[in-house]
Amino acid sequence: MSLEKIKLPADARALLENCKACHCFKTTGELAEASLGGSSNNYFDVKYNVEGKGEVHEAVVHKVTNGVAVNYTETYMRRRDPDTLVVADNKPSDKPRFSERFGHEFDSLRSESLKWLESQEIGYFVFQIGPPEFAYYGLAIAPANAAFFCMGLSLLQKIVNADELKNDITIKTVVYVAPTFRHTHFEGKQVVVHNRTEEVYEIFSYNLYPGPSAKKGIYGVLLSIGEEEGWSAPHCSAVQSISPYDNITTFMHEGASGGGKSEMLQMIVREPEGSVLIGENMFTGEKRSTSIPQFCKINPVCDDMGIVHPSYETGGMRLRIMDAENGWFIRTDNITGYGCEPQIEKLTINATQPLLFLNIKTNPGGTALIWNHTEDAPGKPCPNPRVVVPRDVFPGVVNKPVSVDVRSFGVRTPPCSAENPTYGIIGLFHILPPALAWLWRLVSPRGHANPSITESEKMGSEGVGSYWPFATGKKARHANLMLEQIVNNTVTQYVLTPNQYIGAWKVGFRPQLLMREYLTRRGNAKFRSDQFQPARCPILGYELNYLTIEGSKIPSRFLKVYRQEAVGFEGYDKGAEILTKFFMEQLPQYLVPELSDLGRKIIEACLENGDVNMFDSLIRKK
Repeated sequence: MSLEKIKLPADARALLENCKACHCFKTTGELAEASLGGSSNNYFDVKYNVEGKGEVHEAVVHKVTNGVAVNYTETYMRRRDPDTLVVADNKPSDKPRFSERFGHEFDSLRSESLKWLESQEIGYFVFQIGPPEFAYYGLAIAPANAAFFCMGLSLLQKIVNADELKNDITIKTVVYVAPTFRHTHFEGKQVVVHNRTEEVYEIFSYNLYPGPSAKKGIYGVLLSIGEEEGWSAPHCSAVQSISPYDNITTFMHEGASGGGKSEMLQMIVREPEGSVLIGENMFTGEKRSTSIPQFCKINPVCDDMGIVHPSYETGGMRLRIMDAENGWFIRTDNITGYGCEPQIEKLTINATQPLLFLNIKTNPGGTALIWNHTEDAPGKPCPNPRVVVPRDVFPGVVNKPVSVDVRSFGVRTPPCSAENPTYGIIGLFHILPPALAWLWRLVSPRGHANPSITESEKMGSEGVGSYWPFATGKKARHANLMLEQIVNNTVTQYVLTPNQYIGAWKVGFRPQLLMREYLTRRGNAKFRSDQFQPARCPILGYELNYLTIEGSKIPSRFLKVYRQEAVGFEGYDKGAEILTKFFMEQLPQYLVPELSDLGRKIIEACLENGDVNMFDSLIRKK
């Protein structure tokens, strides 16, 4: 590859010039072949000789008819560790510093990492970060036998054939991949070091699971750029929903990992007789369904990362958003058999270009089926099966900025009962005042049984906008940007929706999909004053008194959890205490001098047990 039009950092250029051998990749197809060690292979072991440990087997790679399938030999490597990110530089940051966590500066390990890569046969390629109209560029450098990792990055961020560049480009970030250091320096743990130099944003990935680096690491780069330039990259999915009556409503769905972002782009699956299941009672086995003759049509916008850029503004009072990625990192744990999600099944089985499958059980030369999840133990499927799919293969995908009508926030909720009270007291959906919607994004509960990361069952927080685990800067700066965004887009409707459980009823992701169906049919119509009231728990905003979709009423037990016999007021109020305590624990950290005056007022209102009317008064909707 010609590097004449590429401004490379000096260390990256020296590595490419002095390494044992290197391969330049120009297409994802080339990376797919390299993932197998050559086009004639259908099976490949990713192994390294590690000092003090001998040969370490990291992954098994299969060539399948629809792409490349990768399975990690170690169960721990099949999910993202939430404590992966560490900052090596001295620029402003609220994140753990490398020197604080490991007891020494990063410089020596950085030099050692580059020296190790120089001794290897490596592969490299250029990729695009962000939409093409204001794209930034990155360079990936990895051991050649880790080409599957590079393939995932090339799908997510779009590989660039530098020979076809019309203009000179500057490399904004370099991703260095050195997997053996996980064993020699980090006790087997996933570690991704972010090093923001004056010249370039460096990411050192010391593991081969692409989630913390190829996916969220590049997200950190975007967040850093936005923090400097004054725009945001929300952790969200977005979809245009078109009702049977032809009105269009655009939804932006946010939430922590497992909060239902990818699922917002999916269709509701009917029961065999044609009804729509709302939920199943965990104690009695009773099922409750509703009838929806015709679903809304959906056009996907983005799956996990969006960009809200000043160039998208049109002078209106609605947020405008566009996809920040080239491909989507889709989790398929909710697809447990043929027919669960027909569109994704069809796209992945009949792939028009090679896809990357992770944690999917396959045979060399066979076809990867997204419901065949690798088992972590006998009878225990991996909770984080994935497939990386280019966004342009999805029918109806939107390739321009869209104006957001509804911003929803998803929370993974556990079962709740009077005997075992939890925060699973959120109804089908709640209406939030804008100020309260901001607080939910500051707190961003990670929630129950999170399938994406390695963590205990307790409720954790992902913080500002749910993207804080991937950011390297200052919390207050991101909180202010997010609040400014909310204040400037006051016609947006904010709602809160659970997934997994509503009280004692197992509901999966249906609440957010039913919410989407209902609000699309309403269009921009306002709620009737008798349809909602302040929730019994003020943090939940307003609860619904009734909800009718296409003539079918949703039972009130799904709107007001305290009406469930297994929960009652006792179970609900104890759950409200758990949720309120969580907010009280998480919010004080934002009360720093850099926080805006309005932000301080909103947080103090919550800490003083303010009611929903107080939150309504702090940011007026138009």
